[in-house]
Amino acid sequence: QVQLVESGGGLVQTGGSLRLSCAASQRRFGTSAMGWFRQAPGKEREFVAAISWRGISTYYADSVKGRFTISRDNDTNTMYLQMNKLKPEDTALYYCAARSKQELSLMPTSYDFWGQGTQVTVSS
Repeated sequence: QVQLVESGGGLVQTGGSLRLSCAASQRRFGTSAMGWFRQAPGKEREFVAAISWRGISTYYADSVKGRFTISRDNDTNTMYLQMNKLKPEDTALYYCAARSKQELSLMPTSYDFWGQGTQVTVSS
């Protein structure tokens, strides 16, 4: 069982930045692909970004490409999402997730472990 805890959310103005963190409880974090997803009120959970187990491969949703950067530190079992040039449409509850495979995935159903989420609110 892997426990994931997100932090770093908050309220920011349009154009601002936030950095989300996801701390994992187990050392197997280093062999797991990870991802960030988000869910806005009344909408389905959507893919944001994913990273392979060693951090070599990354993938982004078109809506965040060029503004968000996903990274990980396997020495500290932590994943990050640097979010720049935030827009009101980025407002959502952001979740980190881990899967039991090394390859990244865009599908939420392919992830085995989820955090509780951290709220990001971007004011206009």
